[in-house]
Amino acid sequence: MFSVVTISRQIGSGGSRFAQALAARCGYQLVWREVINKAAIQIGSPDVALAMIDELGLLGLCPDPEVCQAYINAVSTVMNDYANQGKIIIVGRASQVVLKNNPQVFHIRVIADLETRVKNICKNKKVHSEAARQQINQSDTYRQDYLKKFYQVDWNDAALYDLVLNTAKIPMTQLVNMVSTLIKDNSGEKIE
Repeated sequence: MFSVVTISRQIGSGGSRFAQALAARCGYQLVWREVINKAAIQIGSPDVALAMIDELGLLGLCPDPEVCQAYINAVSTVMNDYANQGKIIIVGRASQVVLKNNPQVFHIRVIADLETRVKNICKNKKVHSEAARQQINQSDTYRQDYLKKFYQVDWNDAALYDLVLNTAKIPMTQLVNMVSTLIKDNSGEKIE
């Protein structure tokens, strides 16, 4: 059994909904913005302000490199603390990189084709398709830049993940059922 799951997701892919459903199905705690808040507390920054900065992608600008590095270090500490608790799903925050060497962690990436993502954003956020495409472009660019700048990895590198799920191809309920079985039934055997 994997005691920790990380989920990286493309905006509009349904990855957040998948994470919530998987956590409920497995009885795991879902951790998301708590990582930001605890990291902010550790470095002595107001948690709400730091959460807003991160959500807007302004950490990529990093007006003070020392504060940004302290934040990155604090995120790592917080994630490792959560991972040590077990039975947890961590969404985003470069968790697939921070926890890459922990054998108890299973890394998932949730994707969908562009048209599916546009359709989902239009429906969920009540915006036109052009606005949805802009949100997708901004989000993808931010996530790619964040991982490249702070962790020197390519967000799109499939080797960062144990499993990549395409929500445009398989219904959400089937994905949750499949992955929950995989997580619970992991025997640890590897194919050579």
